[in-house]
Amino acid sequence: MLLAQAADERQRAAIGNQTAGRVGFFLKTDDFARDHAAMLSRGVRFMEEPRREVYGTVAVFADPYGNTWDLIEHAPR
Repeated sequence: MLLAQAADERQRAAIGNQTAGRVGFFLKTDDFARDHAAMLSRGVRFMEEPRREVYGTVAVFADPYGNTWDLIEHAPR
């Protein structure tokens, strides 16, 4: 994945809010517990505790620029 770098002050002001406060990116895993633990050990900032939803296990985390992501393991069909 390649993300564009902000080119001017207007773009820099939008960093972290490109998706208007919504989660904009999704990182799918086949082992939520393993990857969640590994990310925590590397200093990734999770914004919530993992939760189970009908669609799977998920937790929101932020990248170094404030973009929010879902770490998600989909439930078996």
